[in-house]
Amino acid sequence: MKKRIALTMATMMLATALTGCGSSKEETFTVGFDANFPPYGYADESGEYTGFDLELAQAVCDKEGWTLVKQPIDWDAKDMELSSGAIDCIWNGFTINGREDAYTWTDPYIDNSQVYVVAEDAAVNTPADLSGMILGVQKDSSALAALNDEANADFKASLGDVVEYDDYNLGFMDLEAGAIDALAMDIGVAAYQIESRGTGFRMLDENLATEQYAVGFLLGNEELRDTVQSALYELYEEGVVGELAEKYGLSDFLCMEKYK
Repeated sequence: MKKRIALTMATMMLATALTGCGSSKEETFTVGFDANFPPYGYADESGEYTGFDLELAQAVCDKEGWTLVKQPIDWDAKDMELSSGAIDCIWNGFTINGREDAYTWTDPYIDNSQVYVVAEDAAVNTPADLSGMILGVQKDSSALAALNDEANADFKASLGDVVEYDDYNLGFMDLEAGAIDALAMDIGVAAYQIESRGTGFRMLDENLATEQYAVGFLLGNEELRDTVQSALYELYEEGVVGELAEKYGLSDFLCMEKYK
């Protein structure tokens, strides 16, 4: 009898443990992001991860009753992180254009452009002025994809060299030191970097490319995508998205009104 009771209790404990694990997983939402991509995702002065995308993800979790897990990732390893289940989505200034069939996407929420940043006193006013010069981009970034696009083949061929960085902070250090002549990057990131650094840099008027940001899920994960999408539109109607966009200087780039 004692053995039977012990066996029953062990079975109940195992069932409870398994149920608890399942519940925890359902309530946890893990967002993969580049921790060096302000204003969308970055570490603030206290070392806490924050940014427009992360605060928006938190707002979605608050609405759904989920616990947000902020998971910094190497940007060039994002596909492995997603396919392995280490993260539930990629949410960090993630460009949909050219990747439409590679992920399951929410509707776009930000209109973005790829721009050129140069030193404030550089004798560079148009992309054509960069002929023979060195351009920096982030590895596996939208700027790099745009640069490699056939439409920009002549421009790329005119450059002296292209240097790829793990993150744009390193790129700005080299630009300031004169090791490169320009950086190609997202306009929101460029605006944030230029403002936060005070003086020394400016954007060219002519863009490299235009694109849109959305949240990317593993291909076929429509159920989770639909839940997040619905929450995002509710947050937009409630004014939360607009407030966050204003906080991070992104109001001019919001495009959710086109799709809701």
